[in-house]
Amino acid sequence: MSPQLDDIRRAPKVLLHDHLDGGLRAETIVELARESGYDRLPTTDPDQLRQWFEEAADSGSLERYLETFDHTVAVMQTRESLARVAAECAEDLAADGVVYAEVRFAPEQHTSMGLSLDQVVEAVLEGFARGSAGRGIRVGTLLTAMRHQARSMEIAELAVRYRDVGVVGFDIAGAEAGYPPTRHLDAFEYLQRENAHFTIHAGEAFGLPSIWQAIQWCGADRLGHGVRIIDDIAVGDDGGAKLGRLAAYVRDKRIPLEMCPTSNLQTGAAASIAEHPIGLLRRLHFRVTVNTDNRLMSRTSLSLEFAKLVEAFGYGWDDLQWFTVNAMKSAFLPFDERLALINGRIKPGFAQLKWQP
Repeated sequence: MSPQLDDIRRAPKVLLHDHLDGGLRAETIVELARESGYDRLPTTDPDQLRQWFEEAADSGSLERYLETFDHTVAVMQTRESLARVAAECAEDLAADGVVYAEVRFAPEQHTSMGLSLDQVVEAVLEGFARGSAGRGIRVGTLLTAMRHQARSMEIAELAVRYRDVGVVGFDIAGAEAGYPPTRHLDAFEYLQRENAHFTIHAGEAFGLPSIWQAIQWCGADRLGHGVRIIDDIAVGDDGGAKLGRLAAYVRDKRIPLEMCPTSNLQTGAAASIAEHPIGLLRRLHFRVTVNTDNRLMSRTSLSLEFAKLVEAFGYGWDDLQWFTVNAMKSAFLPFDERLALINGRIKPGFAQLKWQP
């Protein structure tokens, strides 16, 4: 019996790649816009707004896709709004059966109404603590620097400053083409000296050079997306695969790939779920994880992402557990805490689902 969506929602899941400004509730956007006087929303009807976000993300127009974030970021400029969005994020993930999540956001994008970077981080941490309390979920925070800006060192120092109170790592995001990760090499070298964790958006819109730089120059612990690693794998007519040197290195070193199937369809990185590289990469035993990226724009959840993979590839509970354990192994948490979640929550939870009558 293939896993069904309702049962998948009950499975204890782990999410590593989720953007805070890409996961707001449509109702919350409307309310925050009204409270703040923001009058540029395309509609104030929550159902229509939800549909607009999805259609804009599906349009194939980068301009329209980026416009969606203009609206969400615009209503996340006060301590109260940031804390509310973070609390609702934790609530929504917990309701979807997520037991551990790392949610990322760019503090530099939330200072237009006078908040300092520290105040932005503290508001989000407060919200995550409030939203996760009593819900069986733990939320870690990743601080993101925008790769087209020049504040990566400042954000890296911020991540280190708050790493003992909920910030678990650092990230860079934004357009890959023209903004290679090596532009921020000083920030990555600083993080390595501080024994801090970081992931890098690489190999989504841009190809193998982006992945190579992220790993070999910058020392990334994980790859955000990394879907273009498929360009270094040749598949023969008999289905056999030959890995290039970079792909072999990524697999041999067990470098985690934070894959976001639905989002990759919207950005053109894959033509369909059935044609998504995740199928081949799972078969070749890369350290693949399944993620949501932007839940509002993709109208998705981690359970829905799993359900789409079940339909496309015929995955069963063992496959879904494999993806989940991969994610927990790759989390930016101490080893003993990862192990406790794997043995105490994830494996027992999946065993119960696998053996249910």
